Amino acid sequence: MTAPRRRFPWGRYVVLLAVIALLALFPVVSVYVAYLVADANGCRLDEAGVYPCSVYGADVGGYLAFMALLGWLMLASVPLGGIALCLWSAALLIHLTIRYMRGKREKPQP
Repeated sequence: MTAPRRRFPWGRYVVLLAVIALLALFPVVSVYVAYLVADANGCRLDEAGVYPCSVYGADVGGYLAFMALLGWLMLASVPLGGIALCLWSAALLIHLTIRYMRGKREKPQP
């Protein structure tokens, strides 16, 4: 008699996919949020410098400029995220294939 098969660890793969996507897209989201905040408060935001921007009485111009400049990280994070996604897909396919082959081998033939 064979031992019952363990469940496939989908949770680990989903969490890893979420981490890859979050790290790859963080600079894109950062730039988008910075420009949304600056636009909503009528502030100037570009890469030429830091401009004052008052949000609820606090100057957040430096933070917005920093968030906007994080966009340059997407030159590295998006391609590296794509590579990580390819590796993640390959690992998932290999894991599923090995699991299928083991299950096929352990089943008794009628």
